[in-house]
Amino acid sequence: MRILAVEGALRGFSAAVIDGAEVSESASDRPDALESGLGRIAAVLAERGLALRDLDRLAVGIGPGSFTGVRIAVSYAKALALATDLPLCGISSYDVLTPGAAPGTVLTVVHGRPGVVSARLLAGGRRSTAAGPVADVLALLLDGFPHGELALAGNTEDVYSAIAERGIVVRALPQRAESPARAVARLALLAEPAPSAHAVAPDYGEAPAVTVRGRA
Repeated sequence: MRILAVEGALRGFSAAVIDGAEVSESASDRPDALESGLGRIAAVLAERGLALRDLDRLAVGIGPGSFTGVRIAVSYAKALALATDLPLCGISSYDVLTPGAAPGTVLTVVHGRPGVVSARLLAGGRRSTAAGPVADVLALLLDGFPHGELALAGNTEDVYSAIAERGIVVRALPQRAESPARAVARLALLAEPAPSAHAVAPDYGEAPAVTVRGRA
């Protein structure tokens, strides 16, 4: 299967193409999606000698993470999907950051503004998410969590100490070595595409601090 993936929520902007057993990827740690994003997409396709019409599906990281990065990446992916009529898969940042070999109970954390995180707790077959100040998120997700060990994935430095203060033993899981877009493409191999490109919605995590309301 041939998949083009783009990702802008985590560590800048990245693009990757999976072409059977071969992978081409290009990533930046800078928020340069507007300046270099389309060029990066063109470069990974050219490296594999592919055009958009040669692909089987598209994939995009939908966040949470960088508000601007998510918005641009999803816009690019939707535009390409609508122009080519290719199926589009939306992949969560939580899945990108959680290692495949993670235990059944794991807290995955995505960095937001200073002092703010988005997090997902998988425990007992259930998943819960929260976004906001670190203390509030941990209270929502970990109040009542039994003392013991908790696997931690993602941006562990933002919450490690605060979790340990709760008497929970924290085990930080290794970070993925691949680019975010490559992880998105790999996860999209097994994902179910959205029924339409319009159905792929960004997950910005924390609600914006200011909301502009229209006047009647």
